[in-house]
Amino acid sequence: MIEVSAALIWQGDSFLICQRPAQKARGLLWEFPGGKAEPGETGAEALVRECREELGITITVESICTDVNHEYPDLTVHLTLYNAHIAEGTPKMLEHMDMQWIRTSDIEKYEFCPADTVFFPQIRAEAERRQDVKGH
Repeated sequence: MIEVSAALIWQGDSFLICQRPAQKARGLLWEFPGGKAEPGETGAEALVRECREELGITITVESICTDVNHEYPDLTVHLTLYNAHIAEGTPKMLEHMDMQWIRTSDIEKYEFCPADTVFFPQIRAEAERRQDVKGH
């Protein structure tokens, strides 16, 4: 099983999603920024490294939002979604085909990697929690 970390990075009411390169497995599908942990790396360390390499940003990893084990035809992943925020920089497409800041109401308009779709209920709940906090 491959350990993969993903970031739920919020900017106001929107969060960042990235489109996978066409030549990679699950090419052109959308995902949350992140990637595979290297030997000896924690999930949070992998996430910081991947966001620096793929987006040119420094993130602060806050907490685990949720996780899932998912079996693709070619591999099995343990995918952990972390709450995170940008500490420094502006995201750039250094590896992805595209990136978008979307709201939870837009999520169904994008075709995501199957493992990522499991996170949608938690993301909607997090968006509601953030709205409640902002409203009070």
